Amino acid sequence: MELRTVRATQYVTALREGGSLPAIIEADDLGMYVLKFRGAGQGPLALVAELVAGEIGRALGLDVPELVFVEVDAALGRNEPDREIRDLLKASVGLNVGLDYLPGSTMFDPAAGDKADAATASLAVWFDAFVANVDRTPRNANLLNWHRELYFIDHGAALYYHHDWETMLEKAKSPFRESRNHILLPWARSLDQADEKAHGLLGSEFFEEVLEAVPDKWLLRENDGLAAGEKRHIYLDFLLRRLKASSKFVEEAKRARAEFV
Repeated sequence: MELRTVRATQYVTALREGGSLPAIIEADDLGMYVLKFRGAGQGPLALVAELVAGEIGRALGLDVPELVFVEVDAALGRNEPDREIRDLLKASVGLNVGLDYLPGSTMFDPAAGDKADAATASLAVWFDAFVANVDRTPRNANLLNWHRELYFIDHGAALYYHHDWETMLEKAKSPFRESRNHILLPWARSLDQADEKAHGLLGSEFFEEVLEAVPDKWLLRENDGLAAGEKRHIYLDFLLRRLKASSKFVEEAKRARAEFV
């Protein structure tokens, strides 16, 4: 799997909805992207999660905006008056992640009458439990309506187990209790079918392809003693174990939904 690489040519505006301070930028392909910075407080592992989880979501058939690598030059934003933004750009020179910008999109809001079909909702609940994404709640939906379709964004908080390499594999078979807070849980009536579909689409070959696309620099951290290749192996082992044990988080989600409805 190869992601396109674009070069940021113009810093348009900051998006201040989260602590990572993403931004809308224009690139040399004349497209506009939501740029996630390597130098943000969450660190490069948030970009790893964005890439890996995003591509898994896409493989499952969920609408995830196209992910691209974005080259940030030192000159980008040098005239930006906000010192915090200038410092962030300086810390992010090099390769970052961008998501295709969806102009005119609106946040999914059940209070405004937004709904989801059972198949999409069930697959979304399965996906977020699989990648341990805690950010798909009524408080922080990370779900956009665009051209009457639902688009899934912002997966930097997924795979949070990777912040502790020593215990990551131990947690691969754990249930995902946060499913009870999933914004699409009320419509997730087909979780068993979603589980069956996911097992037909995901596997070792696909996971290896996605992990190979992750830049080594994002995986390297001082003093943890692990090489990039070793970390890819841990990710692969984790994802395969989690897929094999999917019944645990599926049952957890079904119990949560039964209590909800």
